Amino acid sequence: MKTQELYSWKDRTNRRVFSEGMRDGIPIGLGYLAVAFSLGIAARNVGITAGQGFLMSLLCNASAGEYAGITLIAAGASLIEAAVMTFVVNARYLLMSCAMSQRMQPGTSLVHRLAMAFDITDELFGIAISRPGYLNPYYTYGAVITAAPGWAIGTALGCIAGNIMPERVVSALSVALFGMFLAVIIPPAKKDKVVAVLIVLSFAASYAASVLPGISSVSGGTRTIVLTIVLAAGAAILFPKKQEEEAA
Repeated sequence: MKTQELYSWKDRTNRRVFSEGMRDGIPIGLGYLAVAFSLGIAARNVGITAGQGFLMSLLCNASAGEYAGITLIAAGASLIEAAVMTFVVNARYLLMSCAMSQRMQPGTSLVHRLAMAFDITDELFGIAISRPGYLNPYYTYGAVITAAPGWAIGTALGCIAGNIMPERVVSALSVALFGMFLAVIIPPAKKDKVVAVLIVLSFAASYAASVLPGISSVSGGTRTIVLTIVLAAGAAILFPKKQEEEAA
């Protein structure tokens, strides 16, 4: 009887936590729906269909990673280059996964760990890691179920709208791609001079690599990958952040 009562208590707890995750994931999903619309417009401009865009965003729920991938597709990069760049841009999720693994109850199965790691985003990580005590996998599952579809549906709707709307309107909305990049880089650049300098250096290095003899003959995707790794590694070595600064 005690064993049955224990499992019954766990089931009730998991259902409650799952419902809490669904509740907390709703506003995130609505935000994803709006932001992913511009992603769909950009995807449509490189020939991605609504179905492909939906599947792309469902399997890779990462704004910066998908924008980088779409940019490389537009530049005619190979699939390997797009995959490597997506991995580099999304590398920060490895750190988030490590942080979450330290908060999981000992004995949590590998299946639960892999399932939770499949869809870690900045927002989903934020609401999960802020909960007290051990992380319950069912909370993440509930949040993902309500948040992730918003990103995929928003992308598909953007692709559909791009096919329906006049070409002038689509071209105008495509500016949202650059707006997204600016929204990503400007706030941290204002807070940290090192970041601001690195952004300027990245623009200059990217332009130089596109015109210098020899280097310019390398594909745009490969140049982007190499510059990203070199600049990021150089900044990490020359300007390491102390643990207290990161916590702040």
